[in-house]
Amino acid sequence: MTAELPSQRDIRMSDAERESVLARLNTAVSEGRLTMAEFEERVDGVLRSRTFRDVEPFLADLPRVAVVPAMEAKDVVELRGHAGQIRRSGRWAVPRKLVVRGVAGIVKLDFREAVFSHRFVEVELSTQGGTTFIVLPRGATADLDKLRTTGGFTLCRVNSYPDPASTAPHLVVTGSSAAGTLIVRYPRKLGRWTW
Repeated sequence: MTAELPSQRDIRMSDAERESVLARLNTAVSEGRLTMAEFEERVDGVLRSRTFRDVEPFLADLPRVAVVPAMEAKDVVELRGHAGQIRRSGRWAVPRKLVVRGVAGIVKLDFREAVFSHRFVEVELSTQGGTTFIVLPRGATADLDKLRTTGGFTLCRVNSYPDPASTAPHLVVTGSSAAGTLIVRYPRKLGRWTW
């Protein structure tokens, strides 16, 4: 007879995972989704919780619940492409550092529904030709001061400096972009479509 493995929901949360839930509640109150009283009540509940199942009721009515074990996001991920397309969108785990190497292709990194295990994320580019799009959720920021651009075009339409009181993600874009285009922006609405 073999013992049945517990579901992911029954696994005990680490301190880092509990902090990510508290950060989500903090974001929800700053967005006006929760009153201060609701926020305090939910924080107390999360601090008493032991498993992922225990915190679900405190996040059930909030968008993009990111109750995911921190171990699912790798520390460094490298993406490569040549005359093709590199794309990340939907719900995906964002590593601490994302390295993107592309030649004559399209790179689209859509962070709107991504799950961040780290507030500060480095995106190291090494692109030649082609176009790179980085789409951030509202409130997120990006710093492009360490990016080297040669014979190309860079457009940053997001805030550059994070608010110290915010828990929103902050990207630091480093590396180089040569003879291509880099666009960093928030989502756009066209009719009922958001892109």
